[in-house]
Amino acid sequence: MSDKTLFITGASSGIGAATARAAADAGWNVALFARNQQKLSAIADEIGTDRALALPGDVTQYDEVAAAIERAATHFQGLQAVFANAGMGLDTPGAEHGDPEEWRAMMEVNVMGLLWTTRAAMAALRASQGHLVMTGSVAGKIHLPGSVYGASKWFVHGFAGNMSQEMREWGGRCTVVAPGMVDTPFFDEPKPDKLQPEDVAQSVVHALEQPRRADLRELVLMPGN
Repeated sequence: MSDKTLFITGASSGIGAATARAAADAGWNVALFARNQQKLSAIADEIGTDRALALPGDVTQYDEVAAAIERAATHFQGLQAVFANAGMGLDTPGAEHGDPEEWRAMMEVNVMGLLWTTRAAMAALRASQGHLVMTGSVAGKIHLPGSVYGASKWFVHGFAGNMSQEMREWGGRCTVVAPGMVDTPFFDEPKPDKLQPEDVAQSVVHALEQPRRADLRELVLMPGN
């Protein structure tokens, strides 16, 4: 068993699943959190159940996130990093014709899920002087016409900066990874010419592997085209 453990939300597919594989290849134990137990178990079996732990749960429910983090920290005897990756988009993106119930569901994941994960992880990360990584977006750095999704990612970037300031006081670090368009199930149609989940995963591992003297707070990743 490694002495480095990473807890990942949204770990059943896309960026989360790719990061689990990349982190395991880099020597990390990985605790996998998402709603789909079947997918989580398949990824854990692929990585190896001595190094990966499947923890099904809903990121919008604080008690479920907190219980999973506690279980991961107990199972692997500590927690050195958390990747708050869970997120969702919108079928009707504009502000004028968007669906308020869809907005509410997205905010529960993109904003409240991030807050619940952070709150639940703080004690374990403080104990290890650990690292919190968040999935932001280029949409959280630029203005897009009427984009409610983009506004949720502006929150992520702002909150990540605030957590960087807080965590540095006790030796921790916070990084927001901001990709452009990524070919994941987030989109209805494949985007093979854009970033791949593995590209973002390598960026997350790069941030985690930085020496203590290097506080990498934001990493922006754009498709080459």
